[in-house]
Amino acid sequence: MAFEKNPFADGEDINPFADQSARGKGSGQSSFSGGAFYMPNPGSVPPASNSRLSPLPPEPVEYDRGATIDIPLDNVKDLRTKEKELQAKEAELKRREQELKRREDAISRAGIVIEEKNWPPFFPLIHHDIANEIPLHLQRLQYVAFTTYLGLVVCLAWNVVAVTTAWLKGEGVKIWLLAIIYLISGVPGAYVLWYRPLYRAMRTDSALKFGLFFLLYLVHIGFCILASVAPPIIFEGKSLTGILAAVDVLTSNVLVGVFYLIGFAMFCLETFLSIWVIQQVYMYFRGSGMAAEMKKQAARQTMMAAL
Repeated sequence: MAFEKNPFADGEDINPFADQSARGKGSGQSSFSGGAFYMPNPGSVPPASNSRLSPLPPEPVEYDRGATIDIPLDNVKDLRTKEKELQAKEAELKRREQELKRREDAISRAGIVIEEKNWPPFFPLIHHDIANEIPLHLQRLQYVAFTTYLGLVVCLAWNVVAVTTAWLKGEGVKIWLLAIIYLISGVPGAYVLWYRPLYRAMRTDSALKFGLFFLLYLVHIGFCILASVAPPIIFEGKSLTGILAAVDVLTSNVLVGVFYLIGFAMFCLETFLSIWVIQQVYMYFRGSGMAAEMKKQAARQTMMAAL
């Protein structure tokens, strides 16, 4: 019996998994038409490329678990030494601070006040702080008393100017020397003798300081009265710009006489203001009961001296 070929078979066997280009070369052309979207030469289309970048290979990390860190012992010793030195300095500073505080407490208990020079501000010579050291109800009176001190300074300075003018007009050098002596002795003398005792009396309510002020402030008022009159006692009184000296000089020289009259007016104002100050201080002294306390202290001191 004769077998015929399969009518449905093609001329050659086609492997569907074979390479199409190889098949095309082998048979000359493909037997698959592919329709309208079929491309006879698939090799002409560039293959799709991958858009992802390939990761970099990891770098090898070497772990040396057996490695040691060398810390020099000299640095550690230096740090400890510096720490001990700082602790010693801190202890010394604390000791000095405690010693200074102990001395300040002892000075305050003894009644000694450390006064820092703060006036005048451009060239401090004295300690003066009415706003912080004098009680509020006494500050006005203390300011007026300080005004009388400054007024005395101005009066003595103007007295030097007027007497210098008189000396240049032929009155002699002796009156000029006396005017200079009044100035250089009166300014510090007034501060030490009566203004500083009043300042401390106002600050501490000391009866003895008030008594010293009254005694020496009366001397100040007496000098102001003497200067405002200028009697012809010492060198015809022309070393002070009083009313008598002003009248005497005015007859010979008008300019010098005018200078003396200005000095007379200044000494008169200083006298009246000083009288008001001593009255107010005395009223406060009596009103605060310090007069009775001062009498008791005087009697106690007399009894102690008698015993």
